[in-house]
Amino acid sequence: MTDLDQHVRTLRRNPCGVLLAVQLLGLLVYPYLGDQPIGRAVFGLFGLVVLTLAVRAVRLTPALTWVAILLGIPVVALTVLEALQPGNHVVVATSGLVHAAFYAYTAWALIRYMFGDDVVTTDELWATGATFTVVAWAFAYLYVAVQVFWPGSFIAAVDSDSARTWMDLLFLSVTTLTSTGLSDIVPVTPHARSFVMLEQIAGMLYLAMVVARVTALTLRPRR
Repeated sequence: MTDLDQHVRTLRRNPCGVLLAVQLLGLLVYPYLGDQPIGRAVFGLFGLVVLTLAVRAVRLTPALTWVAILLGIPVVALTVLEALQPGNHVVVATSGLVHAAFYAYTAWALIRYMFGDDVVTTDELWATGATFTVVAWAFAYLYVAVQVFWPGSFIAAVDSDSARTWMDLLFLSVTTLTSTGLSDIVPVTPHARSFVMLEQIAGMLYLAMVVARVTALTLRPRR
């Protein structure tokens, strides 16, 4: 067996590690694509391919796999449509909600994967990080829809009257989920603050439930 074959087998055995790496790489690559619709479309379609592989890798039942497919198809279509019609608020809001649902479903699938047995594999450890980034992406897309429904929901120190860009909202989502505190981007409307509080609670529950369980199983003496 060649080194290349071994690397391929390692990647296949650790799809959540691949997902986490791509998500983190996206944080560094996305600024170079720009916040223009075309750049977001390219980045979004690439991310969907990886997420689809991740959902398939967690060995869901055929019925649940169909759920992922039914969510994934409109996500791809709306990503392309949003690139073609960036000023269409209906398209942007719908795309944000469908993207949020798809990422939330993927996060639930990954959590189900981690809770599926009492044995902690290397890929399940990677899944703890991958799930965290997927949840952050889900809320970022949800915030995209929120600022369409309630304009002026988020303000910042720079161009406070302008709508927040995708990278701004992703930054808000990550800082909220990690409990590092809000930075220069602040929710100011009651609806926006409600969703931000939900993400804060989700971040705390995730750390308390998932990470604690995986750590306990990892440290448990083997029979």
